[in-house]
Amino acid sequence: MKTYKKTIKYISYAMVIGFISACSIDEVVDPNRPSLGGVQIDANVGQLNELVVGVESSLRNGLGIETTASGTMARELYLFDADPRNTGDLLGKNGIALDNNSFYSTAQWNGNYRCIKNTNILIDAATNTEAITEEERQGYIGVAKTFAAYELIQIVKSYNVARIDVADEDNLGPVVSAEEALTAAKTMLDEAFTALNGSSFAFRLSEGFDGFNTPATFQDFNRAVAAMAAVYSGSGTEALDALTNSYFELNGTLTAGPKHIFSLSPGDQANPVFRAPDLNGDQIIVHNSWIEDAEDGDTRVTTKTAPRLDAQGQDDLNGTNETRLYASQLSSIDILRNEELILLYAEASILASNFDDAATALSIIRNSAGLIDYVGALTPDALTTELLKQRRYSLWSENARLYDVRRYNLENSLPIDRQGDLVFTELPIPLSENN
Repeated sequence: MKTYKKTIKYISYAMVIGFISACSIDEVVDPNRPSLGGVQIDANVGQLNELVVGVESSLRNGLGIETTASGTMARELYLFDADPRNTGDLLGKNGIALDNNSFYSTAQWNGNYRCIKNTNILIDAATNTEAITEEERQGYIGVAKTFAAYELIQIVKSYNVARIDVADEDNLGPVVSAEEALTAAKTMLDEAFTALNGSSFAFRLSEGFDGFNTPATFQDFNRAVAAMAAVYSGSGTEALDALTNSYFELNGTLTAGPKHIFSLSPGDQANPVFRAPDLNGDQIIVHNSWIEDAEDGDTRVTTKTAPRLDAQGQDDLNGTNETRLYASQLSSIDILRNEELILLYAEASILASNFDDAATALSIIRNSAGLIDYVGALTPDALTTELLKQRRYSLWSENARLYDVRRYNLENSLPIDRQGDLVFTELPIPLSENN
């Protein structure tokens, strides 16, 4: 695991300079390149809080490639830029296989695991210090475990496997199945929820967590992630229970929920999925099938995308529309918003045979997009078909479609744009992980 060790053995404080203004920072050990030993034993509150900033910042690692790689493979979009692998490898051009040593296989994996490693460091540091109260200690641990579980779920979505035990980079645990990884994520989330009970926060999360920045409200986020893990594990009843303790609101604001935030400050990063309108080169172009398959009047087509002044083509691929998902480089990206929770509620209701509830939830999503209520059959197959359609349009370009295609065995439903192209539903784990 040479690449993994190289990227996470030291905490990268530089990457969070622009994220850190809300924190009160005490003196740190070797701020240019602090060793793990400098914070894992007898850390002070300032060092612990700096670790929290680093953990939250690293949640964003790999988001851009995660979105465009999975979106391309799922035939949601094309990334037209200077790298031919974006229109070649990811679409299996001329039968080519995915490369386990290219950016699309390594960037998200390394980014997710850097965040998980940072959560492990935070847990160790909070455990091995007397500078905080027990309530504060549990606050650090509860947040760290929640974020680690969230990242583990993202890995499962993209790679269909995960490595759970990475606390010791010199003695890593095995790569395990998606099912085992989701079970581990659920256990981690339950442990975090328990830790957050009666805890206190000696730190501040960014404004992206406004409304979710106390132990009680962060528990709402924890249960939302737990509901997602339960649905992906096929447990509708478990997911419904978790949703009742989250910020899920059937008739609530769809955009409610924590967000990744961005800035142009030195050491920070801009929104990696934003693209300026009507430029040539490095553009996210909408797959024509997404436009063509939409119901008439679906406002998600006109709010998430827009026709280009000139149709764009590259590598024998073309599209008329481009992304308008984000307005600027500073636009936030939802981590888990109420709209997705409503869709998870619909899916959980189908799994639990609560078909009327599922139809109600799907109608709410349809109405929000300017469409009439769901009028189809109240059967698992019909409701699931409708659910996947609504997820396809509500969660376009958000690393959801490829996972849905894989878990519902819909590979044959994806269009083939060029003769000889292939369909892939998961990324290969990086070559360095096999060493």
